[in-house]
Parts: sequence; C-alpha cells; structure tokens
Amino acid sequence: MKTLILKLGASGDVVRTTSLLHSFNNVDWITNRMNSILLRGVQNIERIICDDELESTKFDNYDLVINLEDNLESALILNSLNYKDLFGAYLNKDGKVIYTENSKSWFDLSLISCYGIEKANKLKYENNKSFQELIFSGLGLEFKADPYFLPNSPVTNLYGDIAIAPKAGKVWPMKNWAYFDELAEVLREKGLIVNYLPNRPTMLEHLTDVRNHKLLVCGDSLPMHLALGAKIKLITLFICTSPYEIYGYDRMRKIVSSELNKYWYRRDFEQAAAESIPLKTVVDEIELFL
Repeated sequence: MKTLILKLGASGDVVRTTSLLHSFNNVDWITNRMNSILLRGVQNIERIICDDELESTKFDNYDLVINLEDNLESALILNSLNYKDLFGAYLNKDGKVIYTENSKSWFDLSLISCYGIEKANKLKYENNKSFQELIFSGLGLEFKADPYFLPNSPVTNLYGDIAIAPKAGKVWPMKNWAYFDELAEVLREKGLIVNYLPNRPTMLEHLTDVRNHKLLVCGDSLPMHLALGAKIKLITLFICTSPYEIYGYDRMRKIVSSELNKYWYRRDFEQAAAESIPLKTVVDEIELFL
C-alpha cells in the first residue's frame, strides 16, 4: 500500500503525526524545508518531499492520501495527485476547503470546521480524546499507544537533571508561564542541575539537549513533543490549549490552569493567564515525579 502524508507544520504537529508510521510502511511525506530534518531516516518513510520541491516532483500513484493541513495551499496540492482514497482536507467544486466524512472527528474541531470557529472551539473544549485517537479511529485503525519516531541527533554539551523550555512561540503568548525563573531558582536550591533549553542552529541539536535531561518542564510546544518522542519524563503546563489532545505515553504529568475555560484558544495575552498556575503546584509535582 502506497501512502502520502501531507503535514508541513507546525514542527510539534509533524513529530506527533509520525505515530501513524506504525500503521503504514511505504510512505511519502510532504512537509516544509525546516521540518524535513525531523523526518530524515525515520522508519517507513520512503521519500520526504519539501514544499519548495513540489513543482519538480514526480509523484507516485497513491492508495491513500492523508492531508492533515487545513489551508488552501495544501488542498491545492491534491489536484496534481493520483490517488484512490483520501482522508482529510480537500477543495470542493466551489473552491472551498472542506474535509472527508471519515476525518470529521478531527476537522470538526478545526479552523475549517463545518460548524464555524465558535462551535469548533466549543467542541474542542468538550473533546477528551487525543490527536492520535481521533486520527487513528477516522482511518479505521486502533491507537495502541504507538510512539513517535524521531531521527538520530548530534552530540551537544548541555546535560542536567531538569530542562526548562520557557517559550512556546508567538502564536500562543499565554502559554508562556510567568514563574519559570522562580522555578529554576527553587530547584537549584534543592541541588538539581537545571538548564534552560538554548536556541540552537538546528532542531536536531535542540532534540539532543532534551535527551540529555531526566525531566523537561514546558508548555504545550515543540520541546514537549520532542520529550515524548525521546521517552523523557515531562511536566507540561496547559493554560489556553487542550490537555486532552496530547497523549502522554505514561511519561507526562499535565498541570492544567484552573482558568482554562477563560483563556481557551485565545491568541492574545493576559498576565493573569501566565500566573494562573501557582509555582508551588509545579514544584510539588516535580518532587513527586522526578
């Protein structure tokens, strides 16, 4: 069976989508240039196709195309493909991005939801299944805690007990918890080696930094997915996004803001959101988990 997966970004979403590779063993994957490094040498991927190579690419005939993107650009790619079955987003005859019936459990919660964004966010809040459970079931598969695949990564010189990833990107500023500095100070006073994950030239060096620690403390971000894939314990803080969509593989402790409903999927910033998880709550959880 020949399969094509379209998942270009964000980087963490690309990583978690690799869990599908346990079910498909002859896969081409379209991604963006930056994220292609996360797929190199990964099991069951026959070919990585970067989005800047599409015009020059000779595509195979596919038994199944899985399009997990929700934008027009990715849906347009399907027009140049030959395939039997499709899961995910595509263009209808009116040029609107819609999605297949079997992918409703995921895309009903998305920006292209047939119910509109307000209802989609409500459905997302009510959902208690992980991304993997929603996608696997839509594909007629059973999710059996299939882990992520990650590439090999180079040696770095950053080692320690606890890594802290304090930043979660510009899209979700409320993910940036207010007390990471205080947390580092408390943990160092307990004799633990604590490092902030630095910016690195490549994501693979970033991956190694995660691998070189016993525990990661982070928000819902790329380092979270790298730790899950690297089988590193982690404590993840959820302030404005879904804790349920993230499958923890029995190595993640989730700390959820008591104000999650108030800040749900908001892309603005309130200082009160960043302060909505107390420092003591995180310290206590680390002491229990480390």
